Amino acid sequence: MTIAMVFPGQGSQAQGMQADLAAEYSLVQEIYAEASEVLGYDLWQLVQQGPAERLAETVVTQPAMLTAGYAAWRAWQAAGGAVPSHMAGHSLGEYTALVCAEAISFTDALKVVKKRSELMQTAVPVGTGAMAAIIGLDDQAVCAVCDDSSGIGVVEAVNFNSPGQVVIAGHKEAVNHAIARAEEVGARRAILLPVSVPSHSSLMVSAGEALAGALQATAFSTPVVSVINATDATPYSDADDMRSRLSRQVYRPVRWVDTVTAMLEAGATSIVECGPGKVLAGLIKRINRRTPVATIDSLSGLQKALQPKEKS
Repeated sequence: MTIAMVFPGQGSQAQGMQADLAAEYSLVQEIYAEASEVLGYDLWQLVQQGPAERLAETVVTQPAMLTAGYAAWRAWQAAGGAVPSHMAGHSLGEYTALVCAEAISFTDALKVVKKRSELMQTAVPVGTGAMAAIIGLDDQAVCAVCDDSSGIGVVEAVNFNSPGQVVIAGHKEAVNHAIARAEEVGARRAILLPVSVPSHSSLMVSAGEALAGALQATAFSTPVVSVINATDATPYSDADDMRSRLSRQVYRPVRWVDTVTAMLEAGATSIVECGPGKVLAGLIKRINRRTPVATIDSLSGLQKALQPKEKS
């Protein structure tokens, strides 16, 4: 059994997450306490008690999901979980993967992610950007829908999540036009997402370029486990490569189908989603339904993940 480990990004957060893991493993709250020192507020209290609207703000969500993913990983290690052959993360989750692969320290990653979230929040004025999920069209059809709407403003395919599920992002008016156009050409659903930051679109170029400075000032080392970059679906190499690709990652599409395929072609026989929610597990099942997938989204999930099943 060769496992790959994947880490979720924004959208998987939930008030009360990891309470049962913290009750079993004291290291979970210790990790949140470490994060709170860096962030300047009580992250554990916010995650557990809300308000949910505050947790949903990108400047909180990004450090919270990094912390949650790292806490789940440490619980996996404490429980005797196997060392994965590969790691990958969806968007923000790449930072979690790099922390768990010992390429960057947890505290340094928190500082970079805090800066990343602030830059993304300010790159596009609130209310002018949007994202939407297009379900039931292939990649080419979604790109054509975006082209049809580009005269109104920027709108691009930014997350190639699974066959038949692509997320688009850009100016709000152009995204709304693309939603209507997608429905006209046969999309099963076209859903505006509850975010205002058009992540991974070209509108984030200024944020990515500004982030490069923070990354240059951050120490990186070679990962002890291969980490697949989800914009290129190839492994990170040295420190300069990580800095360069993490700065570009902000404004380049997430190619999740290619990333999962790369891990399976490299020999992974099962995949574990490490962190809150089951978003990536659902996507992986649609990418390759024969691949066993487990989720460390709870204490019971951890216990099940420790006994993965082979492909059927």
